[in-house]
Amino acid sequence: MTVSNAPSTSTPVAPLSFYGGVVGALTPFVLFLTGVGLLALQGAPDERGFWPILLAALTVGLLLARDRTRYADAMLEGMGQPVVMIMLCAWLFSGVLGTVLSAGGLVDALAGGARALDLSGGGYVVAAFVVAMLVSTATGTSFGTILLCGPILYPAGAGAAAHPAALMGAILAGATFGDSISPVSDTTIASSGTQQVDIGGTVRARLVYALPAAAVALCISGWLGGQGTEAVASAAVSTDWTPLGLLAAPLLTIGMLLRRRHLIESLLVGIATAVGLALLLGVLRPYDLLHVEPGSFGATGVIVDGMQRAVGVSVFTLLLVGLVATLQATNVLDQLVEQAARRAHSARGAEGWIVGMVSAAVLLTTHSVVAILAVGEFARQTGTRFGIDGYRRANLLDLTVCTWPFLLPYFLPTILAAGATRGGGAMPVLTAGTVGVYNTYAWALVVMVGVAVVTGFGASRSGVRERTESPSP
Repeated sequence: MTVSNAPSTSTPVAPLSFYGGVVGALTPFVLFLTGVGLLALQGAPDERGFWPILLAALTVGLLLARDRTRYADAMLEGMGQPVVMIMLCAWLFSGVLGTVLSAGGLVDALAGGARALDLSGGGYVVAAFVVAMLVSTATGTSFGTILLCGPILYPAGAGAAAHPAALMGAILAGATFGDSISPVSDTTIASSGTQQVDIGGTVRARLVYALPAAAVALCISGWLGGQGTEAVASAAVSTDWTPLGLLAAPLLTIGMLLRRRHLIESLLVGIATAVGLALLLGVLRPYDLLHVEPGSFGATGVIVDGMQRAVGVSVFTLLLVGLVATLQATNVLDQLVEQAARRAHSARGAEGWIVGMVSAAVLLTTHSVVAILAVGEFARQTGTRFGIDGYRRANLLDLTVCTWPFLLPYFLPTILAAGATRGGGAMPVLTAGTVGVYNTYAWALVVMVGVAVVTGFGASRSGVRERTESPSP
């Protein structure tokens, strides 16, 4: 997408204001977070259960807005962003791709392959973790990794006696790793850009934090994965290897992403390839793909089922982005950043405020890149004031936003991961809260960031950074 650098000649739009000031602006988000948290604790089955909460939050925001027309416009502008449309299409198309591959027997064949290689329990979970790491690092997209790997690797864990929550948590952990380390990840680009440092140097400096966290997470996931139940272990395993030919479809999609082809183009080509191979190999019939039942007044089939899988997350995404856009239209985030800047009195304190502010921003907006952009200038100016190296600042921002969205149940990564457990055959359907708890890499990053701020770990290796307790001259 090309962005013009020409100055805008339009009249600046005044920030959206609410009755009650900052409290009024944040009230819809408090309602949203509280409602989602309660539903998650009660085992909300999927993102559809969050629709009424978001609708209520948007309504409360409208009632508190001083200019309701401006509020509605901000909401619709947020929903209409090209990136939102890309996400919605990605949910729909990846749902079709995953359903075609599953219905064609690929999952059963992979389960049989895992048993043939004697990968079971923790061994299979570790393998799934590594596969997701490779895919996410190569493509730079955690969402794409979850959508591609989840529907394939999770059901196949039944024949490997893998602990269900540990397996899906490992897949999510591998997706988180790539989002935190890949040079083509949007968070890597945003964090290095706001701190005015090169991407290559930022990624190299980040290895000091990411690799130890990944090693610990891999070991813990492997141990947890070996705690499978007998019911899962006794699942039937296919000995028909014909469906393995369907692997060409996701591999082609991944290959196109590696060559920087558009996500939508890659998914559509993947769907066409999967359908063609399924028909050619005889694992699916045209009737299976789409048919009309007499008297049903509606079409059904694998393709329809795949798109229906994406309805829940698509509506959730639209409503959530609309709510976030109303907060972005205010100056609340700017006020929070200004207050933090006045309270930083040392290098360690400045790093703590950087981590705290970007955490608050991502918890409020539920969008990692938006959070980095909101806090980036504060991190650069305050960090420079205390002699904090640019790579260090960029990595504190990036690693922090790669924790909470992959742990808490109201963020898209955990919701997508939970959605990928539906249609898992002998494997149970998991909630977003459960999947997030088992994301060992994100938890390891939480610890790593805390250790880095408190002890200065990694500072001497991230460039030229002397840890001082007073501003550098």
